[in-house]
Amino acid sequence: MDIQALDFEEPIIELEKRIEEIQKLASEKGLDLDDEIKTLRVKLNKKMDEVFNDLTSWQRVRLARHPNRPITSDYLEHIFEDLIELHGDRTFADDMAIICYLASIEGRRFLLVANKKGANTQDRLKCNFGMPHPEGYRKAIKKMKLAEKFGLPVIVLINTPGAYPGIGAEERGQALAIAENLREMSALKTPIITVIISEGFSGGALGIGVGDRNLIFENGVFSVISPEGCAAILWKDGSKANEAADVLKLTSNDLMELGVMDKVIEEPRGGAHRNIKQTAENLKAVLIEEFDDLIKVDLPTLLDRRYKKYRNMGEFLENGSLVSGTRKDVSDAH
Repeated sequence: MDIQALDFEEPIIELEKRIEEIQKLASEKGLDLDDEIKTLRVKLNKKMDEVFNDLTSWQRVRLARHPNRPITSDYLEHIFEDLIELHGDRTFADDMAIICYLASIEGRRFLLVANKKGANTQDRLKCNFGMPHPEGYRKAIKKMKLAEKFGLPVIVLINTPGAYPGIGAEERGQALAIAENLREMSALKTPIITVIISEGFSGGALGIGVGDRNLIFENGVFSVISPEGCAAILWKDGSKANEAADVLKLTSNDLMELGVMDKVIEEPRGGAHRNIKQTAENLKAVLIEEFDDLIKVDLPTLLDRRYKKYRNMGEFLENGSLVSGTRKDVSDAH
């Protein structure tokens, strides 16, 4: 695969190309260039460590948006089986920014809900670049309610820059559709696993993001607003997105520390785009593990844990004092 390099990846790509050229020369000319290759590999490993062991928040955002990064269609190809697509919200239209399938992994049946961005320009236009309309959220929750009826767990793959902010979407009740999804998913009587496979911003991600287990890829990012949107609001300058990324605490490590995410899914060294097959295998292994754990939990316990999970998130003011979101008496609030 021809990898499109980000600026901080360019020294790595150059070293890899140099190694390939020397290997090709050695093969064609019958030369012994093992020492040169070994020296370059040492330099490559050192450069990989320098770059990827100290990524900034903004660099992780850019990796999450990498043009070669695996998208939903890649995971459909490599992980999921017995796919049967379910269409439409039975009210307005079939929004392709959110797709729903009955699916399985090694005999485990579930409903798959996923953002779809598209693999080429035509497909991206069809999917509105992964920005759902209200009918996308209504489609998702209708299929989730169907899964609830038949006792199927729900797996959600999230990859969206946000819900579509156009006039038509607002006229058809964008905010209400997202709010209703939050309410319905919080009480859905079946296990839910959510995965941030790349970026998950704003209500666009929250609208399908309520889970019993929230997972995120190592270079995934998740926040109430995109860095560009935050910068435009706070500083009236979208070019300050790199500063906004730092203060938003949107990386996988930040989110684990804040208790928003439950597990980080490891990526191949250098990012998911460098080995799509391995990335898919990593996701598959984690999904199987989480699926098998959740289906053992009885429904009342599952719903109680889900309630407490979101009730305990974050911090709030109480009588003017900052208090941790973790409350011993949280069950009394039912």
